Amino acid sequence: MATNVSDDALALQRLYHWEKTQPDRVVLTQPIGGGQTQDYTWRQILDQVRRMASHLKSAGILPGDRVAMLSKNTAHWLMADWAIWMAGGVSVPLYPTLAAGTIRQILEHSESKLLFVGKLDGWEGMKPGIPAGLPCISLPLAPADAAKSYPAWEKLVSQAQPMQGHPVRDAGELATIMYTSGTTGAPKGVMHSFGNFAHAVQQGLQRVPVRENGRMLSYLPLSHVVERALVEHGQLASGMHVYFAESLDTFTSDMQRARPTVFFSVPRLWVKFQQGISAKMPPQKLNRLLKIPILGGIVRKKVLTALGLQDCIFAAGGAAPMPLELLQWYTRLGLRLAEGYGMTENLGATHITDGDPVSFGTVGRPYEAVQCRIDPSNGEIQCKAPWTMLGYYKEPELTRQTMTDDGFLHTGDKGAVDAQGRLKITGRVKDLFKTSKGKYVAPAPIEDKLVMHPAIEACCVTGANLGQPLALAMLNAEAIKKSRDAAGKAELESTLAAHIKGINELLDPHEQLDCIVLMTEAWTVDNDIITPTFKVKRNRIEDLFAKNYDNWVGMRKKVIWYGS
Repeated sequence: MATNVSDDALALQRLYHWEKTQPDRVVLTQPIGGGQTQDYTWRQILDQVRRMASHLKSAGILPGDRVAMLSKNTAHWLMADWAIWMAGGVSVPLYPTLAAGTIRQILEHSESKLLFVGKLDGWEGMKPGIPAGLPCISLPLAPADAAKSYPAWEKLVSQAQPMQGHPVRDAGELATIMYTSGTTGAPKGVMHSFGNFAHAVQQGLQRVPVRENGRMLSYLPLSHVVERALVEHGQLASGMHVYFAESLDTFTSDMQRARPTVFFSVPRLWVKFQQGISAKMPPQKLNRLLKIPILGGIVRKKVLTALGLQDCIFAAGGAAPMPLELLQWYTRLGLRLAEGYGMTENLGATHITDGDPVSFGTVGRPYEAVQCRIDPSNGEIQCKAPWTMLGYYKEPELTRQTMTDDGFLHTGDKGAVDAQGRLKITGRVKDLFKTSKGKYVAPAPIEDKLVMHPAIEACCVTGANLGQPLALAMLNAEAIKKSRDAAGKAELESTLAAHIKGINELLDPHEQLDCIVLMTEAWTVDNDIITPTFKVKRNRIEDLFAKNYDNWVGMRKKVIWYGS
């Protein structure tokens, strides 16, 4: 449990601080459709939060009761979270892309007493997962069916009296149960206290320049640990202005509206940004222009402005390794990408780089309060932080297995520490596989290279007990479209074969890829191949495709189309 955290750093105390000191400052901007937005000041936010907290208490929510939230990121997601805390409850955020079965599993396991339903794309498929009789409240922007079926936030708020005074929660009290996205097995409920968040964010702000005059765009799920810590608790700590994204289709205009000063994304989106620029300007031409004095500066500014990143002073990636080539490309653009590391179990906050190219390929040094070591027996990274989880909800034995006897967290990741104390992630302890030649292969570094091809959306390197590894790759929408005519398909095969050849030249003989298998059906949360944070579920890949491996290797082709 976190220590050395002053009470005024805790979440509710921060809300009251802003309510008192800057009541009329706009700090949330929510798109409401048709190019329109709704701004909220601290005064307006706290009025709604206090009223909803009163309603929750009148509805029978008792201290420690779990209250769930199923919604994409919106201003009212944050308000609902704060109202739950003010009423004495524990919030249980659900990913807004979950299947009905997982929704039911989490709601029942957490014993949630009430559910907030907000902005969602696949509501019809999710609705069957809500247990009969569970009270629900519809947030603004909820699907029309949910808004019709459940009491509306707006109506309940208008009828309730604001909760008076300054109810607070102790540092050691349970604030939330965050269910992991789970690359293996059922989601686990990670328990975090108010003190954990406050302490982790205090340490994080020593390296990440989230400031009162700063801006962030909230678009990665708030149910994910990084967005929760960096955006929600980063705002509570700093008072920055948070903008929300409307949709995938409006993402460019959302970015340009927010002009974030701090921007975090997963590698997959940083690759998409790069591919979007490359589609408009060939990489060779861009590189040539960037080398020209004065003109290079103009081009850099134009590209970053097109991305909405012209005011960004700190950009970062995480959740998966950032390919070295990608980091170098953004550096040439004048945007240094930092790389962070952590897990839901330690609030995603153990290491981060400062974006200096000398640290590329590492996730930097640990935060001041974090201890990190490598297990000599298997190379596993183990971390100890004052904000490590309280445990897995209702899973004491699993909690015990996840911790060492001296309080370090088993990360499951393999790594090494360099002479400067920087940590390099080299793969997953359990992801290593052995070929029939008896040699171990770490798939992650090879996947980092593979995903740099502009046609590849996601990939997985596998091949336990095969002579050589092979790769499975999901093509992006543009490549799928291109593959529908003979010339486009031939061009894709040619460039991908060259890509594999180039990668193999960099690998040890036992790591070299036998072939790449191309898939045109999307890997999604719905078909259970990826998690809500875009991590590929290797076990699922094996279940679906392992029966084909010998056949594919026997085809003696470098590029194979699945299903053809």
